This record gives sequence, C-alpha cells and structure tokens, in this order.
Amino acid sequence: MNAVIIEKDISVEPAAIRAWAEGRRIFIELTDSRIISFPAYRFKRLKSASDEQLKQITVCLNGYALRWEDIDEDITVPGIVAGNFELP
Repeated sequence: MNAVIIEKDISVEPAAIRAWAEGRRIFIELTDSRIISFPAYRFKRLKSASDEQLKQITVCLNGYALRWEDIDEDITVPGIVAGNFELP
C-alpha cells in the first residue's frame, strides 16, 4: 500500500504587534519580527493630519488594522504589507 502525503503551504497574513509615528513616517512591527514603514503622504487623511494626530495610532482587530480615531482613518496591515496605498 502506498501513502500519499500532501503538503500545503499555510500562509498567515501579517499582523502588527505595535505601531508608531516618527516625523511624517508610520512604522509597524509585525508578528514575524519585521519592521516596515511608509510615508504618511501615501494616504489622504494621514497626509493632512498633524504630527500629533499621526502619533495617535491604535493597533486593532488582533493586529490586522491600524486606527486613527481623531482623523477617522482605518488601514489594514496586510494591505500596507502588500503595498496598497491610496496615493502615488
């Protein structure tokens, strides 16, 4: 009797464990230990936000989204990792 073993690649979308702003740049530390960043001008509401508003980031939805309450902005972490930005 022959046995067939099927291996599946299990992919897990990246999630954030923390996020912060330095200057006009947003940084995200991911569960896989990577730290990524992007400039605030890549999103309309972040581009218009003050430096103080940018610092008010909340990691939510178990690390799959970032929220800025004052400017009513939500951005998904997998979208950022994939490079899906609003503005060029």
